[in-house]
Amino acid sequence: MNKIKCLDDAVRDIGNGATLMIGGFMTVGTPERLVDAVVAKDLKDLTVVCNDAGIPGGGAGKLVRQGSVKTFYASHVGLNPEFGKAMTDGSIEAILVPQGTLAERIRAAGVGLGGILTPTGVGTDVEKGKEVITVDGKAFLLEPPIKGDVALIKAHRADRSGNLIFRKSAQNFNPLMAMACEYVVVEADHIEDTGTIDPDQVMLPGIFVDAVIKAGEVKHD
Repeated sequence: MNKIKCLDDAVRDIGNGATLMIGGFMTVGTPERLVDAVVAKDLKDLTVVCNDAGIPGGGAGKLVRQGSVKTFYASHVGLNPEFGKAMTDGSIEAILVPQGTLAERIRAAGVGLGGILTPTGVGTDVEKGKEVITVDGKAFLLEPPIKGDVALIKAHRADRSGNLIFRKSAQNFNPLMAMACEYVVVEADHIEDTGTIDPDQVMLPGIFVDAVIKAGEVKHD
């Protein structure tokens, strides 16, 4: 199946109130062209799940600047003072999750688990409102999975069937998010014919991918 689409078609069905997962780590491995396309739709009440809040004018920070985000799940937001202001004035609900816990909650959704048990956060503010389960005398927090409607993913190489190879640290959140969302659109640096990627090198099979677009030049305001 040929999953190559034009940009407009790839983001056409993303609407107000959607839960978006955006790959990347401090904007490295973030699909900037896809984020720009979502910004152009001028959506409202989005829930965004991302490792971080990007930077002013970069990554998920573009949606923060636009005022499109209602709720934001992240592990680190310190590089974006615009997010800090929105969090402080209450215009964005910030849900801060320890980085490893965030990754595992996303992974849990992708593999069909009902949640994870983690010792991270026990005895801290992270524990508030959560169930504590004791295993072999040790306390763990029960953390539920995080699911998404749409994943915006960045890959280094993609074939026309959506099989992907990620480059270096872009492999951190991108494949997990693709598995945890109903609709997955990929921005790829290189698009190749199906069969040109060695199956042993595929990092995410095309079964998880719905659309692929060509990457553009990265620009931060």
